[in-house]
Amino acid sequence: MIDLEIKQKIDCTGCYACFNICPKNCIEMENDYEGFWYPKVDSNECIKCEQCIRVCPILNKTIVENEPMAYACYNKDENIRINSSSGGIFTLVAEEIINRGGVVFGVGFDEDFNVAHSYVESYGELDRFRGSKYVQSKIGDTFKQAKDFLDQGREVLFTGTPCQIAGLKSYIGKDYNNLFCMDNICHGVPSPKVWRKYVDFRERKSGSKVQRISFRLKDEGWKRYSVSFLFENNTEYRDNLRNDFYMRAFLKDVCLRPSCYACEFKTLNRESDITMADFWGIQRILPEMDDDKGTSLIFVNSPKGQAMIEKVKDKMIYKLVDIHQAVSFNSAAIKSVKLNPNRENFFEELDELDFDKLVKKYCADKLSIRVKRKIITIGIFILKKTGTLNLVKSILRKN
Repeated sequence: MIDLEIKQKIDCTGCYACFNICPKNCIEMENDYEGFWYPKVDSNECIKCEQCIRVCPILNKTIVENEPMAYACYNKDENIRINSSSGGIFTLVAEEIINRGGVVFGVGFDEDFNVAHSYVESYGELDRFRGSKYVQSKIGDTFKQAKDFLDQGREVLFTGTPCQIAGLKSYIGKDYNNLFCMDNICHGVPSPKVWRKYVDFRERKSGSKVQRISFRLKDEGWKRYSVSFLFENNTEYRDNLRNDFYMRAFLKDVCLRPSCYACEFKTLNRESDITMADFWGIQRILPEMDDDKGTSLIFVNSPKGQAMIEKVKDKMIYKLVDIHQAVSFNSAAIKSVKLNPNRENFFEELDELDFDKLVKKYCADKLSIRVKRKIITIGIFILKKTGTLNLVKSILRKN
């Protein structure tokens, strides 16, 4: 049997490259008690070919030397932009690939609202990939599917986290001209088990099955987005990211994969062709590009990436920015989050406490932060009531 046993969980991203490459299908991805996937090798079936070791992006690091360019941009189509997490740039690239007869791999919800990769081949199906899903997605056998399409000569767009793109590139093993990869500036991936617990919690509270979920409703603006669950009984749960229990756990870094706290892929030298992100800090760098409807920060990492931008640029508003200035407001591009000291206790009690009680116990803000946030909330409410909110926003952007 090949020694693929994970000695430290920090050394596995759960990218599924080993699962996809095994010629005997003797590697299964099993959940640990935290809900994260790790490879398990069937010793009776293993032929010791070592392909799993060869494709591991942690054991075989790729050195990328490029000089990425950074842009602030957003889609000219207001409807696409409003229904996207930030500026709607993914849709432009995906539509271009489909227009050329290609296939788009992305992240969506399955029928039970678990998060997984799949592929689509038409414009109408792209909606399932639009918008953020703050959960580690299950890759499954999509690397194999992507390679099959590539070998058929079809163009493939594959989107995912930086570690997933590294896993795909390592699995494929050569540079396909018809492969286009997009990654994101990743905060870290929460446990699918934690997500499942939260969905179940919301369904119990509503007394109904969930029908639609959005992590990023812009009803109060792009910077103050809301989480929304629409249920089959026509009720809706909606709250902003600071109040929502799941988002509080995510942003407090108590439920992330162990590898995320020392991520090997926090760098400007990326394996993707384009990197996508929210352009936090845009109001300071390019206030004229900020109308609080969503602005994307993209890194163009390769000639293929630049060629794609040339293809879609007429459909977007864009400006070149200094990449280091952009990163100063978006440090997640190059820095891992710090390990929350409450993380171990959070997972130990995940099966014991109701989700709201668990989050209140281990993700509470300091009193000073709660008071400040309350004052801001009251202030925004008053400005809305007096009809002066947009005026104040405009003044702040100019300053």
